[in-house]
Amino acid sequence: MNRRNILTFAAALLSTCLTVPAFAEKGTKADAEAMVASAIAHIKAVGAEKAYNDFTNGTEFKKGDLYVIVYDLTGKNLAHGANPKLVGKDLIGLKDPDGKLLNKILVDLAKEKGKGWSEEFKFRNPTTGDLQRRIVYVQRVGETFVGCGVFLS
Repeated sequence: MNRRNILTFAAALLSTCLTVPAFAEKGTKADAEAMVASAIAHIKAVGAEKAYNDFTNGTEFKKGDLYVIVYDLTGKNLAHGANPKLVGKDLIGLKDPDGKLLNKILVDLAKEKGKGWSEEFKFRNPTTGDLQRRIVYVQRVGETFVGCGVFLS
C-alpha cells in the first residue's frame, strides 16, 4: 500500500470516527457471529450486489461498534459497514501499528479454515475513536468472506 493510500485510509477512518456517536454499545463475540450468519443469509436472499450495498450504506447490519465487512480472497474490500470509502480498495497490505497485516490475517483464515476468529490486532474503534485490540469472526462464502469484529477491553 503506498503512502497516498495509507493517508486516504487514515482520513476516511478518522471521518468515520467523528460521525459515529460515542455512546454506542459494545458488541460481543456471540453478537458478531450472529451478525455474520445474518449477513450471509441476506446475501443468499437478495444477491451479493444488493447485500453489499445494504451492509455499507444501510443500518440493519450495524449495531453499536459492530458492523459487517466483506472482502474477496485477494484483499479487495467489497462492503464496509463503518467506512464506505474503503469499498473497492485493495487493502491486503494494510498494517496495524505493530506491523501486523490485518486483512492478510483475515484472508488467510478464510482460505485455510473457512471460518473462525482471527488473532488480535489493533484497530481504531469507530464509536470511540480509540485504538484498541480487535478480533474478527470471518466466514468464507465462495471466493469472498463476510466478517464482523469485536473490540477487546
